[in-house]
Amino acid sequence: MSVRQHQIDIPRLTRAELADWAAIPAAVASDAMGRTGAMVGALSALHPEMRIVAQARTVHCMVGDNSALHAAIGAADPGDVLVCDAQGFEDAAIWGGLMTMSAIDRGLAGLVIDGAVRDSAEIIEKGFPVFARSVVPRGPHKGFGGVIDGAISCAGRVVMPGDLIIGDSDGVTVVPFAALTGTLAAARAILDKEAKALAHVAAGGTLNDLYGVPEIEMIPQAK
Repeated sequence: MSVRQHQIDIPRLTRAELADWAAIPAAVASDAMGRTGAMVGALSALHPEMRIVAQARTVHCMVGDNSALHAAIGAADPGDVLVCDAQGFEDAAIWGGLMTMSAIDRGLAGLVIDGAVRDSAEIIEKGFPVFARSVVPRGPHKGFGGVIDGAISCAGRVVMPGDLIIGDSDGVTVVPFAALTGTLAAARAILDKEAKALAHVAAGGTLNDLYGVPEIEMIPQAK
């Protein structure tokens, strides 16, 4: 089976538009979409300081096969993040140190993979952001192929080429391209509200005052 790529026009953010998202955490982006958009908790950064804010280039791989990922490194544009549906398979790594160096040379922003990687110490040392389901020493095979730039399901979320990917120490949130403007405004409002809440607490107030937490009901002591 060959590697296939959809011929599509990928919507693009300008550098300034992408920079608007630099201060938005993955959790806040999810809250701004009604607490949706977050990938499953099993997907996490190889190192807690890793962060991604970039547009997706999608990859669908056959189980344990990394041929489509190899092709996607060359097909993606500098600044893109590869988002890979590796079907959640945890026992064969389809990304490693050599691919990381190739991706860095290409100028890619990172990798989000619903599957396994290896050479994790090398990846961390190089500072290349990777969010994966697992780390395992067993390597991949090639030859079954896959698909680039199609709609995928990755860690519980539908991802389309051009969607915004926000990854940090909490995990990964996907913001659909069509929802970017409204989500950014809502995320900024949440951050402003949180800043006011912190000021309220610093002034001697409590979060109960702000968020309507029910008053404590005392349980009578048993006689």
